[in-house]
Amino acid sequence: MLIEILLGGILAIISGLIGFFISKKITNANFDIYVEKAKAKASAIENEAQMLLEKSNLKSQEIELEAMKQYENAKERAKADLHQREDEVIRKEQSFKRYKQAEERRLQEESTIVKAKKIDLQRNEKSLNLLKKRYEEKIDEALHAIEHSAGMTKEEAQVVLLEKVEEKSRADIAHIVRRYENEAKQQAKKRANYILAQATSRYAGEFASERLTNLVHLDSDELKGRIIGKEGRNIKALETLMGVDIIIDDTPNAIMVSSFNLYRRAIATKTLQLLIEDGRIQPARIEEIYEKVCDEFETAILNEGEEVVADLNIGVMHPELMKLIGRLRYRASYGQNALAHTLEVAHLAGIMAAEMGGDPILAKRAGLLHDIGKALTHESDGNHVDLGAEICNRYNENSVVINAIYAHHGQEEIKSIECGAVCAADALSAARPGARREVLESFLKRVTEIEDIAAGHTGVRQAYAINAGREVRVIVNATMVNDDESVLIAKEIAQEIEEKVQYPGEIKVNVIRESRATEFAR
Repeated sequence: MLIEILLGGILAIISGLIGFFISKKITNANFDIYVEKAKAKASAIENEAQMLLEKSNLKSQEIELEAMKQYENAKERAKADLHQREDEVIRKEQSFKRYKQAEERRLQEESTIVKAKKIDLQRNEKSLNLLKKRYEEKIDEALHAIEHSAGMTKEEAQVVLLEKVEEKSRADIAHIVRRYENEAKQQAKKRANYILAQATSRYAGEFASERLTNLVHLDSDELKGRIIGKEGRNIKALETLMGVDIIIDDTPNAIMVSSFNLYRRAIATKTLQLLIEDGRIQPARIEEIYEKVCDEFETAILNEGEEVVADLNIGVMHPELMKLIGRLRYRASYGQNALAHTLEVAHLAGIMAAEMGGDPILAKRAGLLHDIGKALTHESDGNHVDLGAEICNRYNENSVVINAIYAHHGQEEIKSIECGAVCAADALSAARPGARREVLESFLKRVTEIEDIAAGHTGVRQAYAINAGREVRVIVNATMVNDDESVLIAKEIAQEIEEKVQYPGEIKVNVIRESRATEFAR
């Protein structure tokens, strides 16, 4: 039994060894097959790579040939262009040489002509000098003969003649001026008073004055600290961005916005009001609200200009002009709002033009635009008259409008009824009591200057500026000035005031001459 088991084990071992060698042989055979396959595949890949390399070489050669071909073409074109430019330069050089030669010939000809004319002038000058010398000799002979016969020298005769002519002419001029003034006053006073009465009674203008500060109300004084901000950050941002002064003092529940520019002051006031309502006061929010308010104001300005033009019923007008009209709301002259003054002048001019037989619509249009340049004086250099005329010329306004712009400051003569109405309305609007206010110092300086001008004339005994400087009363010496000469003195004083003094409206000059005789009964 044991032997059988041993034989079985030996057979099993032998069978296992035989199986192992057989499987190893099979495995080696399969590995050789795999090696052969790999070698075949590698050979195929190598062949394929070789073919791709050859194709790439061919492709690069083709690209190189194409590039060389393009290079040669570009080179040929550049050469052709260069030759063309060289030919053009040569042509221009030849043309310049011909032009230079022609100019040199012309200059030589002109030089020859100038030399000839110079010689002629020298000859003429010599002839004229000779004739002048002979003329002076003849004049001297005549003067000697006259002096001998009259018994006076030439200088004495000139003095006597000029004195007589001046005396006679002054008297004649005074008589003529006085006669024509009386005639003009008799004919025009009644008509002028009627027109002014009608115009002023049919237009009721409101008092308009502008201050330098706006008041912004606060719900509580705690908001003052928020407006100032940490280390003054908010108030610095406000003042820098809006170009105004913000005054925060002990006034309860209020702050002040100060600026000479009405437009900036109005924008700043509105911006502060919106910031206070919003409650978020910080630099970024300030800029956001400020830009929004600026856009709203620009739109509001145009809308206001359109409404003014529509209310006056003066026809179509360019949008830029209407925008400038709206901007007049934020301009002032001597404390009088520019838009209120402009509307007042437009209404008065229309009424006056209608009374005098002119075109009231054209007069109102000219009155509305006569001070349009004041809307540009903060942004542009120059006076408002020239700026206004320039902008109206640019947008093809009527010549009457241009004439009114120049004439209301005396830079042109009045050429139409409408222009005269505008000038009269402008003076009336500016001169009425309460329309304008001035700084005390400039007012006192102007009044003193008016009195000094009047007192500086010969024969004036006293001069007083009255009625807020709009009238000057001059008292003359009756023994030195007669009635006719008093008329001339009034005109001379008025003319000198016009030349030397700047003032709104007009100044009336009254010359008073009276003689008194005093005697005592004892």
